Amino acid sequence: MGMIFDTRRFVRSFGYAAAGLRLAVAAGQNLRVQMVAGAVAVAAGWMLHISLTEWCILGIVAFQVLAMEVMNTAVERLTDLVAPERSRPAGAVKDIAAAAVLLSAFSALAAGLIIFLPKI
Repeated sequence: MGMIFDTRRFVRSFGYAAAGLRLAVAAGQNLRVQMVAGAVAVAAGWMLHISLTEWCILGIVAFQVLAMEVMNTAVERLTDLVAPERSRPAGAVKDIAAAAVLLSAFSALAAGLIIFLPKI
């Protein structure tokens, strides 16, 4: 009979996730740019005294973009692993994953404009 909850395994999973994040940051220039953009948005929010609701929205959309970029990096790595040669289908997979990042970035931009433009 297995354990219902294995604390050591649970804690180790955070280590694996942290290692994955380090790999994504090291491999992805776009992720680093988006992290800087998020930091700029946080600084702007602090300077412009945005509301708690606005902070929540800003945090959700900023982390949404970062999460999508990390997932895009994973899809690109996996695609390169299973299809090391250039091919249209592999390129399409990468393009579709990149489109998901673009859509999330557009939503973050829209939220940023809605939050910050009235305060500027």
